[in-house]
Amino acid sequence: MSARETLGAMTARLADAELRAMMRDARAALAEDLAGLTQDQWHQQSLCGEWDVEHVVAHLTAGASTGQWAWIRSIVAAGFRPAVHNARRLREHLGATPAQTLENFRAIIDSTTTPSKHSIAYLGEIVVHGQDVRQPLGLPGAPPVEALTPVAGFYAARDFAVNSATAARGVRLQASDGPFAAGEGPTAEGPTLALIMVMAGRAAYLEHLDGPGVAVLEERIGPRSPSSDT
Repeated sequence: MSARETLGAMTARLADAELRAMMRDARAALAEDLAGLTQDQWHQQSLCGEWDVEHVVAHLTAGASTGQWAWIRSIVAAGFRPAVHNARRLREHLGATPAQTLENFRAIIDSTTTPSKHSIAYLGEIVVHGQDVRQPLGLPGAPPVEALTPVAGFYAARDFAVNSATAARGVRLQASDGPFAAGEGPTAEGPTLALIMVMAGRAAYLEHLDGPGVAVLEERIGPRSPSSDT
């Protein structure tokens, strides 16, 4: 089965409302995990380039506060430079303190606003960025496999915010904890979450995968260090 066919099979029964409910659950779980962080933990480097934990949380708030037309205006004003666009929106949603940044994030838990109509892409965003902060902090939380599986299918089928399909091309991805499987070639097997994170360029998750395809993925996304993708 091709990656695109896999995506169709995994999302055929998922209505937009279901995807948005998964987004709400993932945000609520992340907010709960963040509630007890110390000041130092808020400034821990995340897996997302140079951003620390607080920056990633503010970025998630910005994404859930920016509709399609606002996003278009912002990216045009930024000269079609995503880094400039992200930095401007991030500054809008950083609080004066980490506690305020967390309150800003809590305020968008139920938001249905997204920069485009691709709800599954923004479910992927909360999944990936959630782990961008949990992993370096040693927090054990993660979305359930039922929410991860459609994200894995989407990432294997196309490049969107990250070059996930490009990273996975020519590798057989096989989940060890759920039904996700996609691609042809040398196999990389492991938890669905690890497969998603590796497709998103997070090399720190390569250690959770096994098989000859892991070497192919590592060659593409780089050594096992924090990703520069956001």
